[in-house]
Amino acid sequence: MLGGTWFLGRRVAERLAERGDEVMIAHRGSPRSAPEVPGTHLRTERHDLPRHAAQIKDFAPDAVIDTHALTGADVEVVLPVLPEVPTVVLSSQDVYEAYTGLMSGRPVAALPLTEESPLRRERYPHRGAGYDGVPDDYDKLDVEERWLPRGAVVLRLPLIYGPHDWQRREEPILRRLRAGRRRIPVGAANLLWTKGHVDDLAKGVLAALDCRAADGTAVNLGETSTVTIWTWFRQILDAAASEAELVRVPEEALPADLALTRAPAQHLLFSMARAQALLDWAPADPALRVAESVRWHLANPPETVWTPEDEAADEAALS
Repeated sequence: MLGGTWFLGRRVAERLAERGDEVMIAHRGSPRSAPEVPGTHLRTERHDLPRHAAQIKDFAPDAVIDTHALTGADVEVVLPVLPEVPTVVLSSQDVYEAYTGLMSGRPVAALPLTEESPLRRERYPHRGAGYDGVPDDYDKLDVEERWLPRGAVVLRLPLIYGPHDWQRREEPILRRLRAGRRRIPVGAANLLWTKGHVDDLAKGVLAALDCRAADGTAVNLGETSTVTIWTWFRQILDAAASEAELVRVPEEALPADLALTRAPAQHLLFSMARAQALLDWAPADPALRVAESVRWHLANPPETVWTPEDEAADEAALS
């Protein structure tokens, strides 16, 4: 495995170990890494992997999972080192033109989105955004274009949530509950964006690893039913046994961490037909998965605190 010590990669490594696979995990040991992830740990920067070619050859892998290729260069540097064996590559549904539409406020794609829907024409979607750990030349299209000719299964992943989520998708709601907030400002909150629980997606990765029907193709993974952001927030509140109220406010008044509740021009609603047909894979009930995720995040809160500035932003929106 390239990567595999935090969030989805971590869960995949755990499931491989649980079923008896011997796993070598090549990773750089970032602060988010979980050292207890089972397997042989090869600590290296990705671009230094050729220095470990002999060790990888001795391990003689039967398969490869690339969890953390962000750029074309990330792929080019490892291809000469890795054997041509069944390979699964984690990509993103941000490769579609619909993602550009969501970010730019333009309706550009029909729904539901399938693997045949138009891909982005613009490259480097996060250039200049300053996201932590995301290089300016990030582009999963570049990753896919290098792995697919090698026969890899490319899994296009949705908005991921669940235990050990470093982005803490539920936190805009949970942080307000911890602060005792009873009224939470939101916009229209009618966006439909396919999500996926980390355990279901890990199951999908293993299905792609074990099934050759999808080799050399791209496959969308995600939940087979999608609710609006408003309903998702209500599910989070219900799972937390909270009676807090979602209050509609003007979009220009929204606090920054609730920007996802603005009314969208483009939805990201995906079909899972190919995954179900080729991989014989299906996720669990999303409502149950949200409850599982909320319970974990309530039991494992972040170190961040609710500030007077946060309080003022919410009160200004509600006024």
